[in-house]
Amino acid sequence: MVTCFIRYEIDPFQIDEFRAYASLWGKIIPRCGGRLIGYFVPHEGTNDVAWGLISFGSLADYESYRARLKADSEGAENFERARLKRFILREERTFLEAVDGTGNLA
Repeated sequence: MVTCFIRYEIDPFQIDEFRAYASLWGKIIPRCGGRLIGYFVPHEGTNDVAWGLISFGSLADYESYRARLKADSEGAENFERARLKRFILREERTFLEAVDGTGNLA
């Protein structure tokens, strides 16, 4: 299992726009083959950084997901909205794997 950790630099005056963008991924990502862990926006402290976490069985599964995502009309609309409204200033992707025995503990 690999998790794509996306770090967004966002316009702090458009957090509600980013929230709407992130909410739409809630149905698009699973449909395209990703396991959405969640999107996170600033609550206290730094006000211009947000995160998204999506898991996949493998990097090959991620590549298949990206192809399906590019062909998805709702996904394309969401990307275009972000481009036009410019609430995402920058994004970085890092791929992580969980350390056994450390996740989803009660």
